[in-house]
Amino acid sequence: MAYRIRPDRPFTRELRKAAGGQLERAITLITEQPEGLHEAIHQARRKLKRVRALYRLVAADAKDFQKQENTRLRETAHALSLVRDATALIETAAYLEDHALNAEEREALAHARTALTARRDAMSENEVDLPQKAEAAVVACRDAIRALDELSFDDGRQATAKRIAGGWRSNLSRARDAGAACRTDAHEEVFHELRKCAQDYSMHLALLRDLWPSAMAAKLAEAKALVAVLGHEHDLALLVALLDREPDVLNGGAELAHLLGAVIRQQQALRREALESAERLFADPPKAEARIIEALWLEASR
Repeated sequence: MAYRIRPDRPFTRELRKAAGGQLERAITLITEQPEGLHEAIHQARRKLKRVRALYRLVAADAKDFQKQENTRLRETAHALSLVRDATALIETAAYLEDHALNAEEREALAHARTALTARRDAMSENEVDLPQKAEAAVVACRDAIRALDELSFDDGRQATAKRIAGGWRSNLSRARDAGAACRTDAHEEVFHELRKCAQDYSMHLALLRDLWPSAMAAKLAEAKALVAVLGHEHDLALLVALLDREPDVLNGGAELAHLLGAVIRQQQALRREALESAERLFADPPKAEARIIEALWLEASR
């Protein structure tokens, strides 16, 4: 089912439909595995992120439910993350190869990619309980679908408009705070927080695209671009953390120096680009933009 909430239909039913559809799709991916188990897990985790973002939009009116389901879905996704995270590091090395300064650096990065691939393959062979984890994820998704049956809201136009505007304002406030923190703190966690806010924003734009299709589409494109930039930045941070934990993954010496040099150079460029994009994307005051969303919902739900 489509990931959207239509303003001309009862809100509770639309929310259950949107969340339930994503959870059902996650179950189908894990059970049928059309492109293999690892790709199924990757795609299923993306569906769970969408559901968590939806629940954050209505958290103020469903605090206990949001807390419970966010924990359930976060832990479910985390249990499936080991090999996928290792694959992301391989993709990061390939990304760095595309931005190498010279042939010597490109060769060092190619060797790093080979070493990371061997590490991923070994992890995959050792993770013998992955099918059981996948089965547990299916059970968790089915439990999450049943939990939706207990969720209910005041579907009145005014109440729904205020609910959505409140969630919209809350996420934008988090995003503005995260952006400000990124300008004063170079720690990876503050950029990761900005990425999560941008992801939520992109998903909320997709959910409510019927309110103003052309404007939402333009904003959504900007948000997705920011998420992509911050995704690369986050993966680079994870690669550095891996090298701190497992220095034997690479041979050390010149190869490691080339890798770290490429990481630092590219991470700095990505952070500059992300901050410029975030400043444009989140330029409007949260209260003002939330009021626009409220007005759009009231108009579209007539």
